[in-house]
Amino acid sequence: MRSTRIFGIGAAAVSLTLLAGACGSGGGVATGPEEGEGEGQEITIGLIPWEEDIAVTHLWKAVLEEKGYTVNIENVDVAPMYEGTANGDIDLFLDTWLPITHADYWEEYGDRLEDLGTWNDNASLQITVPSYVEDINSIADLKGNADMFDGRIVGIESGSGLVQTTKDSAIPAYDLGDEYELVESSTPAMLQELETAIADEEPIVVTLWRPHIEYSKYDLKDLEDPEGAMGEAESIHMVGREGFGADYEELNGWLSNFTLDDDQLQALETAVLIDHEGDEEAGARAWLADNPDFLPEVMGDDAEGLDFSS
Repeated sequence: MRSTRIFGIGAAAVSLTLLAGACGSGGGVATGPEEGEGEGQEITIGLIPWEEDIAVTHLWKAVLEEKGYTVNIENVDVAPMYEGTANGDIDLFLDTWLPITHADYWEEYGDRLEDLGTWNDNASLQITVPSYVEDINSIADLKGNADMFDGRIVGIESGSGLVQTTKDSAIPAYDLGDEYELVESSTPAMLQELETAIADEEPIVVTLWRPHIEYSKYDLKDLEDPEGAMGEAESIHMVGREGFGADYEELNGWLSNFTLDDDQLQALETAVLIDHEGDEEAGARAWLADNPDFLPEVMGDDAEGLDFSS
């Protein structure tokens, strides 16, 4: 997440930037529409470039193409994602954080969306430092130590719930406003700063979230939050446009059984974002090949004949 994580209603003003594109199959031989239960049915899945969303979106793209669906992925910003799904331009989005992170968007658009269930119940927003940063173990420890971090907390997109929670809750709760600037940039920019600082063993404090691939790449320390300013663990929901369940009855049934625990998600993200960087669907297919029991648990008998080993 979340990566851009929580978004205020003000983000709804962001212009719609649908960078459309039906992504090609990343490997293996997909069954044709005449053979798959999808029977050529087309689906548009919205994608925001958050690590967990990239991973699960390409997982489902790989599976659905094998089942005969035509899958289009639309790359969108946060507010346009919810607006586009509510308007029926996007069929499915797999990375809604509730009850807090995306609460504003759910309040605005929820009556025109279908909640398709949750696939992870341990998502959380964090303020994080590298583990080598000593004597900073709590958000409260940041006060009086701004010089160590050049007075900066490195955030992500300004419309994200993560930035909004940090700005509106954590910074006031720990009285950090006079000492720190919350840098609102982008998820890639934040990650680049984090990785550069770690390479140089320099202090840095960033907004981050769990689950995230960075925790498997680096030794990071989430700061304790005695005031509870960053909120409790949340659930990651799948949401569809109005009529999704009726129009995609088969897929809706599979999604109702779809779950990933933290270890599974970390392994999937590693396969998609590290091992097969630049070919995300190939990474998803590799993970499915390494986890042959996963799809039968999700799809039951519908998983018969699916083979991602090639």
